[in-house]
Amino acid sequence: MSFRVLSAQVMHESNSFSVRLTSLDRFADVILLHGNEALEALDGTNTEVAGFLDVARERNWELIHVISAHANPAGCVTAEAFDQIMNVVEEAVRRERQRLDGILLAFHGAMVTTRSGDGEGDMLERIRAIAGSDIPIAATLDLHANVTRRMCELADILVSYKTYPHIDMRLAGQQAGELLHQAMAGEIEPHTLFVRPPMLEDANGGRTDIGPLVALMERARAYEKEPDVLAVSVNGAFPYADIDEIGPTITVTYSGDPEPHRVYAEELARAMWEMRRDLVNRFLSPGQAVASALSDDDRPVIIADYADNPGAGGYGDGTSLLRALIDADADACFCPIVDPEVASQLQSRKAGDTVSIRLGGKANPSLGGEPLELTGIILSVYDGDYVCDGPMYAGVHMSFGPTAVIEVGRVQVVIATEPHQCHDLQQFLAFGIDPRAKKIVGVKSMQHFRAAFEPIAGRVLVCDSGALASPDLTKFTFSRVPRPVYPLDPDTPYNPEIFVRSRGTARLAERKR
Repeated sequence: MSFRVLSAQVMHESNSFSVRLTSLDRFADVILLHGNEALEALDGTNTEVAGFLDVARERNWELIHVISAHANPAGCVTAEAFDQIMNVVEEAVRRERQRLDGILLAFHGAMVTTRSGDGEGDMLERIRAIAGSDIPIAATLDLHANVTRRMCELADILVSYKTYPHIDMRLAGQQAGELLHQAMAGEIEPHTLFVRPPMLEDANGGRTDIGPLVALMERARAYEKEPDVLAVSVNGAFPYADIDEIGPTITVTYSGDPEPHRVYAEELARAMWEMRRDLVNRFLSPGQAVASALSDDDRPVIIADYADNPGAGGYGDGTSLLRALIDADADACFCPIVDPEVASQLQSRKAGDTVSIRLGGKANPSLGGEPLELTGIILSVYDGDYVCDGPMYAGVHMSFGPTAVIEVGRVQVVIATEPHQCHDLQQFLAFGIDPRAKKIVGVKSMQHFRAAFEPIAGRVLVCDSGALASPDLTKFTFSRVPRPVYPLDPDTPYNPEIFVRSRGTARLAERKR
């Protein structure tokens, strides 16, 4: 039997503390494509949509892909952009409703709009209003999802990535697709529950390469092999949003009696809570990081500006780490400093020109450093396009927009228009810089850089420049987040939130006392 499945990708990780709202044109900076054009662009890539396609071919589905809309992390999605995207999805669901067997969605799980703290819940509600309750819906989520009650109530199947750096997006898409196929065939009747400990994020921001979350992920994978267990997700959460439903969750998609799975999820959530002080990152100031890096003689030292990560909604124009590298006259390269004004200004210049610029620090100088008055030499200018070849996005075309590379002393700097975090060697190599030949490599990223850069590194250092994604969450003003919550309230008692679907409806279990 061949099934007819509608799919869509709508993804955004929203930092509600950013003043830069995410409009529809911001989606086009990453991907905003419709139908087969989107499928052609993503086929064979390490993305959820590629995973959907894998299952569609294997299972002989008729796959109707509506839209792929994915914007870089930034401020809240405007209501106008949200409605424009959802109107396209709703029209397709309405048109195909009578012939649909299932719906497959690629979400992030941390979208905030200018009118709602639960973008994914809003999307699912609008889709369900047209599709009805009888069509199974499966959705993929980023490991940093803030899973909500409505997400679990309205989607039958939720599958999150299990790696950070994220290298299993395609696998997550395949898993969600296979479970949807079983649901459409009547082999399973899936539901999803969650348990959320009272904390803003797990201790180490979801790291799965080292640290305490590794053991939890192993337990999750093992439990997925148990009878009636379909998917287990350990979500580290995205804390840079002032919303009602926030924080890490253990989710279990199951078939049958929820009770054993609730007990299991509670055990894992309690274990995550007990690990809340088991930190693996040691955050240095930018000056401390550079001073430490200068002591090495062989392989490059990677310094990550954790707090100004564009991948967490940081502006990407913080200058503190770059200033420290230039002041030390380090043999270094740096990527990116996001400054559309300077990148545009330098497009008319040629290699070898000496230029004086006022670089970075323009979005909010109090977050990550003030503008730098620099004189340097133009090495090259580009349109900013590159093709990733690292573990995360191999084969995916991306662009920094108009880009310039300058050299100040011995520091080579990639000046970008678009705020992409640094996660691939091609973000240097495509612009004429070989990071493997440098003593220090400065990147704006929290964790994703590790997949491509750790293999070339002698050491990795992380610094807190005080920017919009600082690891010190007590620096942020939260007004909507339920209190008490760790670490804002250090003495928070363990009082987890538990959500279980019951008898075809949804209910919120009372918080444990």
